[in-house]
Amino acid sequence: MSLTIIIIAITVIISFYAWNNPDKYHRWMMNPYQVKRNNQYDRFLMSGFIHSDYVHLGFNMFTLYFFGRNLEQYYFRMLVGDSAPYVFLGLYLVAIIVSEIPTFLKHKENPGYNSLGASGAVAAVIFSSILFDPMNNIYVFFIPVPGIVFGGLFLLYSWYQTRNAKDQINHDAHFYGAVFGIIFTLILEPGLLGSFLGELF
Repeated sequence: MSLTIIIIAITVIISFYAWNNPDKYHRWMMNPYQVKRNNQYDRFLMSGFIHSDYVHLGFNMFTLYFFGRNLEQYYFRMLVGDSAPYVFLGLYLVAIIVSEIPTFLKHKENPGYNSLGASGAVAAVIFSSILFDPMNNIYVFFIPVPGIVFGGLFLLYSWYQTRNAKDQINHDAHFYGAVFGIIFTLILEPGLLGSFLGELF
């Protein structure tokens, strides 16, 4: 079974569990103040497995489903062979943590700030996948959309939401996750940058 499917299943289970257990829901949110004050560093990771509602969960998991399976295959066929599942899992988990670091630094003195969601990790998967095949289509409401276009819209949406949304979704993490996904994959294979630019131009 695809590791992407396993991650989606685990995320859905943990999100539903948290929705039905408010104590866990609030304990696992990313609250930089609590991380600093009480050394609750598990929030860096657990916040990436819970979501605010069905729409938030569905959007992230829908996106992960399309890009994650492709990225697993790219890693397997083009970079690391049988080690692909471990590399993919490493990308995903580390991206959750790394994408939260700027949020922690920004809000560590704000006890009222909370965020949650897999957005940072999903952004890392999207932009890592786009490096391999920027023109690969995904289907949004049965309409083919090139990956590079979807990725751009994803970041534009994040930028807008960062400035306008009043939710607990860490939209800033999209940007930092995207940057991490690009850097992570280019470290594995620096030559991808040239082929990526060649696809575009």
